[in-house]
Amino acid sequence: MEHNPKTLQEAIVYFDNFNNCQQFIIDLRWADGKVRCPACGSEKVTYLANARVWKCYEDHPKAKFSLKVGTIMEDSALGIDKWLTAMWLIVNCKNGISSCEIARDLGITQKSAWHMAHRIRFALHHGSFEKLTGHVEVDETFIGGKARNMHVAQRRRRITGTGTKDKTAVLGILERGGKVRTVVVPNRKKHALQTEVKRHVEAGAALYTDALMSYNGMEGYYAHQVVDHAVEYVSGPCHTNGLENFWSLLKRGISGTYASVEPFHLFRYLDEQAYRYNNRNDMDDFDRFKLAASQIVGKRLTWNEVTGRNGSEPTIN
Repeated sequence: MEHNPKTLQEAIVYFDNFNNCQQFIIDLRWADGKVRCPACGSEKVTYLANARVWKCYEDHPKAKFSLKVGTIMEDSALGIDKWLTAMWLIVNCKNGISSCEIARDLGITQKSAWHMAHRIRFALHHGSFEKLTGHVEVDETFIGGKARNMHVAQRRRRITGTGTKDKTAVLGILERGGKVRTVVVPNRKKHALQTEVKRHVEAGAALYTDALMSYNGMEGYYAHQVVDHAVEYVSGPCHTNGLENFWSLLKRGISGTYASVEPFHLFRYLDEQAYRYNNRNDMDDFDRFKLAASQIVGKRLTWNEVTGRNGSEPTIN
């Protein structure tokens, strides 16, 4: 790419040209510039310019394929330019952007924008086997839509008690100077929290938590220090202020932008916020967008999967 767009306006103008969209995706999918069949990996393909698809000459079904095949965009009638613009908005809007806003900006239906946004969030998820180390903060919070923001029918269905009964527990783990990870947990009990901490944090790390009793007993695995928020919020190096900042950004987006999030979709919004947070300092808007676009291959999220119409509620992972 000769000139990388630096602003949303430049991105819209740049990707309005199909050739630019095509070359951008090709460069991300095939570093050597040689298009390969996503079904068999063969280089024996021919580009059919009028249809904007390639034809594979190996013997297998669906010999013709477009750039969307094998990505989150597969089977979408929306143009690649709209997909890339939506991705730019989602990864660069600090407090997120609602499907209603995306629909108005791109001139598509809210239903299409909602499905598109969830597929982009699916691409933003980046699992890792590497454990966090050094100085690590651990904290938990509860997420739930505010009753005053809900439609009356939804409020009756979702609000059945007081306090945290109708909210979803989320655990946050932050390596200071590094990345944040979030996990939807069934509760704040010892087994649920400590299992996730041990899964994500290297043994021997300096671990900072609040005084929740569920963290008791971790001294054998970590250099565990506790700050009692009933007394103070900082005790030397021991605090969870980094995660408190992350929770503030997350809840501002959920309450102000999305108003109400279904519990079984919450992990997708966590992935979105964690992606922006983890790439906030060392990347400009284009770099953040390009990294997200590089993660769209090999991921599919169908309408039935995202709505739970395949026989069960969407899986929280």
